[in-house]
Amino acid sequence: MTDTNDDYVYDEATGEWMSASAAAANAQDPDIVEVRDAVGNLLADGDSVTLIKDLTVKGANQTLKRGTVIKSIRLTGDDQEIDCRYEGIKGLVLRAEFVRKR
Repeated sequence: MTDTNDDYVYDEATGEWMSASAAAANAQDPDIVEVRDAVGNLLADGDSVTLIKDLTVKGANQTLKRGTVIKSIRLTGDDQEIDCRYEGIKGLVLRAEFVRKR
């Protein structure tokens, strides 16, 4: 719960306005990378995501269709990439901009 008297500051790294207490918390732990899906939901290890676009997988001669559910994602440390498994595809890495959290 946020305090109504809290000031808001502009975070240049994310390009968002946030409360001063949230900005201070982010400044204390810069190693934590926030990964957000196409609509802005925060993703975490173990989440399930749905593809929002047909994606052609390079090297696998396979296309993942829109609406495909990918279970148990893993964060890679990059704010735009997630690591996941899908049957028949080894070492699949997806961009966060093409998924939506379930």
